[in-house]
Amino acid sequence: MILSNVSIQKALDQHWLVIDPPPEPRELSGATDCPYNTSSVDLRLGREIVRLDANLPIVIDLRRNGFAALAEASSTPFLLSDEQPFRLAPATFVLARTLETVSLPIPRDGAPCFAARIEGRSSFARCGLLVHFTAPTVHAGFEGPLVLEMCNLGPYPILLYEKMRICQLIIEQVEGIPFRNESQFHQQHGPRG
Repeated sequence: MILSNVSIQKALDQHWLVIDPPPEPRELSGATDCPYNTSSVDLRLGREIVRLDANLPIVIDLRRNGFAALAEASSTPFLLSDEQPFRLAPATFVLARTLETVSLPIPRDGAPCFAARIEGRSSFARCGLLVHFTAPTVHAGFEGPLVLEMCNLGPYPILLYEKMRICQLIIEQVEGIPFRNESQFHQQHGPRG
């Protein structure tokens, strides 16, 4: 079951779901856009973008975990600001993170349990920007910022700014209470893992 904007706000109020800082405003108010769509909430782009360095003599073995060590050794970080956007060239892949930290606590008191999906925004996709195009599931029990895989498949460069609404989070109720099985990215702090 996918939560509506009203149910997302209720889950936030009850601390069944935590988004920090909380998305504002909660309703349409004049010229300010509301981040709560009918069945999702928009999240913003954080300050750091990481571009994996090209032309390195690296072959990625997908049978092994440990992406964080690879990313640390073979990437270049960029810090965004209003004055300094990142110019995402065509056919370029980067990692970024959301400004917001998301927590989907596993309840112990009969409260509902939630998982989520990260999805790109259609208006960006129509420009060729893919935002978090694979593995969109945010599992129950996850806590941390969400790392976004982004690629420009369009013909023109795209400017990425800190705090721009970059993706949407779709919240779903989980049937039953899961046991913990944390991945290598649980409590990640930045795009590198």
